[in-house]
Amino acid sequence: MTNASTPETTIADPIVGIDLGTTNSLVAYCDAAGPRILAGPEGEHTLPSVVRLDPATGRAEAIGSVARATAVEYPTSTVHSVKRLMGRGLADVADDARALPYEVVEGEQATARVRVGGHVVSPQAVSAMVLTELKRWAEHALGTGVKRAVVTVPAYFDDAQRQATRDAGRLAGLEVVRIVNEPTAAALAYGLGEGEMPNGHGAAETSVARRTPTGTVSLSTKLNPAACTSDPNPSSTGAVGPSRPSAQTIAVYDLGGGTFDISILRLQQTDQGQVDQVLATAGDTHLGGDDVDRMLIDLVTREIGEQLGTAVDFPPSTRQALRTFAEQTKIRLSTDGEATIEIDLGEPGVYRRVVTREELDRMIGPWVERTLSACRSALWSAGLGVNDIDRVVLVGGSTRVPAVRQAVERLFGRVPYTALDPEQVVALGASVQAARLAGVGGAAAGGLLLDVIPLSLGIETMGGAVAKLITANSTIPARATEVFSTYAEGQTRVAINVYQGERELVQDCRLLGRFELTGIPPMPAGLPKVEVTFLVDANGVLTVHATEQRSGRSARTQVVPNHGLTRDEVDRIERDAFDHAQDDMQRHRLIDLRLNAKLDIRNIRKQLDRVGDELEPDYRDEINQHIAKVQGLIDADDAQVDADAFHRAMTDMDHATIQLAETAIAQTLRDDTGAGNPS
Repeated sequence: MTNASTPETTIADPIVGIDLGTTNSLVAYCDAAGPRILAGPEGEHTLPSVVRLDPATGRAEAIGSVARATAVEYPTSTVHSVKRLMGRGLADVADDARALPYEVVEGEQATARVRVGGHVVSPQAVSAMVLTELKRWAEHALGTGVKRAVVTVPAYFDDAQRQATRDAGRLAGLEVVRIVNEPTAAALAYGLGEGEMPNGHGAAETSVARRTPTGTVSLSTKLNPAACTSDPNPSSTGAVGPSRPSAQTIAVYDLGGGTFDISILRLQQTDQGQVDQVLATAGDTHLGGDDVDRMLIDLVTREIGEQLGTAVDFPPSTRQALRTFAEQTKIRLSTDGEATIEIDLGEPGVYRRVVTREELDRMIGPWVERTLSACRSALWSAGLGVNDIDRVVLVGGSTRVPAVRQAVERLFGRVPYTALDPEQVVALGASVQAARLAGVGGAAAGGLLLDVIPLSLGIETMGGAVAKLITANSTIPARATEVFSTYAEGQTRVAINVYQGERELVQDCRLLGRFELTGIPPMPAGLPKVEVTFLVDANGVLTVHATEQRSGRSARTQVVPNHGLTRDEVDRIERDAFDHAQDDMQRHRLIDLRLNAKLDIRNIRKQLDRVGDELEPDYRDEINQHIAKVQGLIDADDAQVDADAFHRAMTDMDHATIQLAETAIAQTLRDDTGAGNPS
């Protein structure tokens, strides 16, 4: 990927994909390496759909993050959520207008307009300001002028709203070559409903790992490795699909900051191209992540009032700070089990509160149920049951809430697609459609085949090595399972990093994503059994599932294995792996030897502590000499160590400590027998 601050290679007359959102907007571009989000000059990938207008001129004073950050200071001239006003009459948006801090008035032909100072501005003009900024981002990233775009709209937008979107594009100097429904774009980003899977549908480099916690990987020894199963479509997972059908029925669950939509689509590939039909839509234009923020704000406000003994009325600046606080708490609880809220109240003292994920789940239960009710309504309207749905796609930042994902999975009885960033997936899909129209990278012919895994897939093990579960050129669907164990004593969590590549060490491979398996009961090193399963479905989406077998704790993530690689890049990676194969295998072998040697030395020293006094001094010295020799090989640089000599030293140490192990076992038996007898 290129640096966000420098333009990419100049591209002639590109067509970009734009998600013009209610809360945030994005621009993306798709080429032979796959779709990717284009960053602004400062490296930002998301543009808040917020504009601060100058009351004196009616023109934009600030757009995006700056406008949003200063909204409390300029409440009546900062315009947000203007998408709700696009192509609508004043009577249609009366409820929305009452909740907005800026003034909404009637314009020509009874349309809704925004008044700031003495100026009346159309929603299209405000949206054009956002589009102009996205156009600037794209031109900076691509190094050329941008004149054409595919723009997405909600499935329920009528003709007037779609025409208003086209008008906004024209005002921004963009020809809107195609309007695409947002749920259809989300399906396109995953290649659903196609005869072929477009290459690289995971190229947004921040899509998976951006919001997940980092940590040291502590997986170590492989135990009972299982080969790839012969069954390409295990019914127990719902993640691996059948061979590509000519038509699929897709449910797109879109839960954003302020709105919720569920769309049931039928996507079909015909000789004339892909046909998408919206079978049913349902939702709520006042249901989103903002509601969760308000629940947390109400909780904090109520408890502060109880602490102070009186009702509190915070000033606007404090209310804005509380909204930010609540949003950060919600995001934290999407990855952690608890989050601490601490607010300095001045003279009354400090308000401190720990909010657990379980507590949040109880709070938002009715909120989640409202979305599920809409899903059932859409299914009923389409005349379908949950078993008729082939795929479920999650869209919108609020779908990161674990309770939401779990509820959707329970309702539809299948794992939803989450590999692509839910806030980016619509823009990525728009860029796929744009590439088709432009004929970029073979897209006009239906995209590039992804019938096999282009590069091996595996996880990082302790010491920086890669344990490959699915090898390159495996046909998809594909499945592989291996069992690992922990390295540290009393370890209660493991971080699982998913890598792609042919080399033996993580430093030479590409990180696709990471997630954590938490809540493992503390056990001695090597005792937990962590079963890791890789499933690559017919659409090229990899689901990684980890389960600690003794406790039943589990976690999973999704990634897209191609991750924005061109065919040339795949070829180069394969050549590098061949050229460095001997050195890589030597380094990988040394990593494994060091890990096993450390475990052996740790166990030997534990036994010496227990029964060393029962051994002859000369025998203890002999053991310590073996330990010192192996420890020296552990500490030496790779260039100074011969792997075969290292292995012989470990074998000699194992043989030399047989008597020690027998003595320790005898001591254990005596202790157990003594514990069973009365004193």
